[in-house]
Amino acid sequence: MTVTLSGFADEISADPREQLATLAAESMTHLELRSAWSVNVADFTGEQLAAFRAVLDDTGVRVSAIGSPIGKIPLDAPLGPELDRMRRIADIARELGTSIVRVFSFFVPPGEPPERHRVQVIDRMAALAEIAAERTLILAHENEKEIFGDTPDRCADLITSVDSPALRATFDAANFVQCGVRPFDEAYGLLRPYLVYLQVKVVPAGLGDGQVRETLAALRDSGFEGFVSLEPHLAQAGRYGGFSGPEGFARASQSLKLILNELGISWR
Repeated sequence: MTVTLSGFADEISADPREQLATLAAESMTHLELRSAWSVNVADFTGEQLAAFRAVLDDTGVRVSAIGSPIGKIPLDAPLGPELDRMRRIADIARELGTSIVRVFSFFVPPGEPPERHRVQVIDRMAALAEIAAERTLILAHENEKEIFGDTPDRCADLITSVDSPALRATFDAANFVQCGVRPFDEAYGLLRPYLVYLQVKVVPAGLGDGQVRETLAALRDSGFEGFVSLEPHLAQAGRYGGFSGPEGFARASQSLKLILNELGISWR
């Protein structure tokens, strides 16, 4: 098993060149694009997109996924603008050479049972998946606290109900912990058939409640060959992003590599 290391480079700095310098120092050849110059990728102008691609071309770094904010809005927000934003993100993904776009399944109204909104969420996610399928993209649904798909059963229900190869799963252990879920014991087995991406927030990786070692060992045994993306959130964490700084990101990277080496998992 060989995994490809990536990471949310905006956790390093808002400056793309500083982002890429830190990645190079950590021998990482990919990044997950969420923002640059403190501008979310969904809001990039044509000039900003061209400038970001030029920086990538200069360094040879590639984009593992677009860390988009699609679906990270209230469920009662109008859907039309979000579909337009999905089309814009699809254009950006094509321009930057990635087929994976991270998405979310909408914030459920506070205090209401998520199951009450199941049909609406499935319809919305199906509409997003249809756009992705047309563009030969894969939407990697991230489990996030307080969206519909924040527990393993609802994540699996969502993916099987939409029933599209364009909707798969990314696995965020730390987010499951926030929802009172043991990530490996209670989520991994249910979601492994749909898993195309792994996000790691915990540092030192393997400590705490994220069951990172158990999950990585199981992925090794199943022959997983995808991306493992760092999102450390060491200095700052929030609903729409986080920050670690160059040193914090490097510590997270080194911690993850140590565990991979201990488990006999090759990385590139």
